[in-house]
Amino acid sequence: MKKILWSVITILLLVSLSACLAPRGDSPEQKRSAIINMHDDTLSRLYQHRPTARDVIDKSAGYAVFSNVNALYLFVGGGGGYGVAVDRSSGHKTYMKMAQVDLGLGLGVQDIRVVFVFHSARAYMDFVNSGWEFGGQADASAKARDKGFAATGEISIDAETTMYTMSEAGLMAKVNLAGTKYWKDDNLNY
Repeated sequence: MKKILWSVITILLLVSLSACLAPRGDSPEQKRSAIINMHDDTLSRLYQHRPTARDVIDKSAGYAVFSNVNALYLFVGGGGGYGVAVDRSSGHKTYMKMAQVDLGLGLGVQDIRVVFVFHSARAYMDFVNSGWEFGGQADASAKARDKGFAATGEISIDAETTMYTMSEAGLMAKVNLAGTKYWKDDNLNY
């Protein structure tokens, strides 16, 4: 019975996430364009909900914008997504991927946008070249399109990094420990 339960959970998790883990498009150019569209839309929404974020990003060494879909079924979950990191001094864009593993109690699927703001060049370069983030989360949201409740949060990870999160759509209730890895997308960077 345990094997059947774990098989069902694994299948539900994979089906929930499969279409959302990569940007739309067949060619690298189309995928980069889809990421830039997500980037522009996310920043526009962030500035609308948190007007002070524009000044924080303008004064930063760099920032990164990610689309992340995650699912949690009972005690195990995961997620993935894509994004772009932007070096403010040069304007250089580094296209990236991300994956998340969740352990904890919860149920649901959630589509979120995350914006990291790096207040030093060292913090930006460390993220682009290493990219690990670990953290515990407690979250509850219910949103479909423009209806429902979802929080927009601002968190100082350390003195050199600020993170903004926004829920796009989904239904999620969780208390968990998550490990997230961000890395360069070798197929999209020149």
